[in-house]
Amino acid sequence: MWKIEDAIDLYGIERWGNGYFTFNKNGDLSVSPTRKDAQAIDIKNVVDSLTAKKIKFPVLFRFPQILEGQIKELNGAFSNSIAEYKYNNIYQGAFPMKVNQRREVMEEIVKSGKKYNLGLEVGTKAELLAAMSFELGHEALLICNGFKDDEYLKLALNAVKLKNKVVIVIDEYSETRRLLELSKTMGVKPLIGIRVKLYSKGSGKWAESGGESSKFGLTTTEMLDCIKTFAEYDMFEQLQMLHFHIGSQITEIRRIQKAVKEAARVYAKIRNMHINIKYFNIGGGLGVDYDGSKTSSDASANYTIQEYANNVVYSLKDVCDEEDVPHPIILSESGRALSAYHSLLVINIKGDKNGNRNKVIELQGDEPHIITELYDGLKEINIKNYIEYYHDALQHREELLSLFNLGEIELEDKSKGEILFMQICEKAAAFARETGNKSDDFDDLNKLLSKKYIGNFSTFQSIPDFWAIKQLFPVVPLSRANEKPTQYGTIVDITCDSDGEIDKFVDLKDVKEILELHELNNGSYYLAILMLGAYQDTIGDYHNLFGAANEAHIIVDDSGQWHIKQIVNGDRNCDVLGYVKYNTSTLLSVFQSEVVQAQRDNKISRQDAEDILNNYKDSMNQYTYMNL
Repeated sequence: MWKIEDAIDLYGIERWGNGYFTFNKNGDLSVSPTRKDAQAIDIKNVVDSLTAKKIKFPVLFRFPQILEGQIKELNGAFSNSIAEYKYNNIYQGAFPMKVNQRREVMEEIVKSGKKYNLGLEVGTKAELLAAMSFELGHEALLICNGFKDDEYLKLALNAVKLKNKVVIVIDEYSETRRLLELSKTMGVKPLIGIRVKLYSKGSGKWAESGGESSKFGLTTTEMLDCIKTFAEYDMFEQLQMLHFHIGSQITEIRRIQKAVKEAARVYAKIRNMHINIKYFNIGGGLGVDYDGSKTSSDASANYTIQEYANNVVYSLKDVCDEEDVPHPIILSESGRALSAYHSLLVINIKGDKNGNRNKVIELQGDEPHIITELYDGLKEINIKNYIEYYHDALQHREELLSLFNLGEIELEDKSKGEILFMQICEKAAAFARETGNKSDDFDDLNKLLSKKYIGNFSTFQSIPDFWAIKQLFPVVPLSRANEKPTQYGTIVDITCDSDGEIDKFVDLKDVKEILELHELNNGSYYLAILMLGAYQDTIGDYHNLFGAANEAHIIVDDSGQWHIKQIVNGDRNCDVLGYVKYNTSTLLSVFQSEVVQAQRDNKISRQDAEDILNNYKDSMNQYTYMNL
């Protein structure tokens, strides 16, 4: 008998859920933002509440308390490591804004991180403008990375006048003299960092962003020339940070350990030049286990946050002690690990596409022999002969297509043959499951029989990294986990693009090409796409002019009662038209002229004209997704 535990195991939810997600006794997706069972939220109940409030789906759910939990976990891990290895300094974090620039997210991160002196990292002028509006902790850093023109440098130097700790990192050698000249002209002495280009590389999809061919960073020669330039301007005391980054989502802990050791040597040699580097910035790269396998696969990481902290602290301390230099403040820019878990998208399923396989076929007596053979095969297939009859059906299908291409059978016969073939396949697949047959033939058969579930969302808008780089995200039913799923399927979106399909799913040992789902009944069926909090919000694309989804920000109080903290309306049709430079007032004026002319030409009545115009105006203010 199917149990909730079977669903938990099938979807791997407690392997990748990091203590936040599971299925509850009702079979519904449950979220524990504080990782306390007594404060678990039944997401189906929240969905029902939003539906009653006329909030349309898809809806992006945010759980701000998860952000707070991740910040606490990361800082706690480094505190543990520093104590265990007797490291003689502290850890500080900085959240890189590129990971999620949304104001609501940033406000929560700044608020939750203040007690830990969590800083911010920016890479553009626009991000810096936003970051300057936040009140950070007294010792928190505002780190300016990226390529910098004089406008960026001037803005950063003005930030120095207002903020306690602003670090301008030199990412390319040509920035050095321009920064120092502007600093002299403006009478400002900023804290300065240099980004070094290591030989060490990360692992996973972003491995090539590290190493000696990386986009950013100074070579050894450039770094030494940079230091000489600092001497010319008498600015040694301002050079306080050594920074490196070997790539995002590093899947192997040994790559991190190797990079830290290499950078630690660089730090030690610079300290021995009587330059008092204070901060050792290891950049980003802390991986997130999206598939729950805890391996070095692209969708996972073969280490925990605590193991990450242990390796960083131990490796750095080991080199510093050997070189007899002070232990620096450890700083990381671990944005993905802090934000990935905090949001998920709930989509409603419009229907599925299965080719009407359930149609009952009755023979009239004058059908071609190939139809009769398929019909007999459907009647006679059983658990003892299903392998033989399945292979016979494959041959019959080939013959059916050949006869049609030769013009020897009609469309009606082709339709009957296709339905009979698929019904034989369904019976064969059921017998294979019953007998535990997991051969390649029947894996392929499950793919053939899988349905396309039509989801009311846009892959390009809500999960752009899946479309662009096949980044895996967990997908689970929102409810009915207490029912055994009997169908296999992929999830297609409502864009007019064949790429708009989720056809890769997380699995413990492999990547699944089909997902176990439930038969659609007359009720609503929802799916949740999880761990979307890193990068997806602002990378999202307006393909087909589908806009940002509605949002619900959910918190839970000490008594375990959940509350909707905030509703953020998604894009309307007029909003997305504005993004591509249409003036909605002009559109309405032009359309109104067309309607008036059609009425003058007696093509439509006065009432028709009024109805058409009202419909056009109403449509402008409607949600870009389907109203299901």
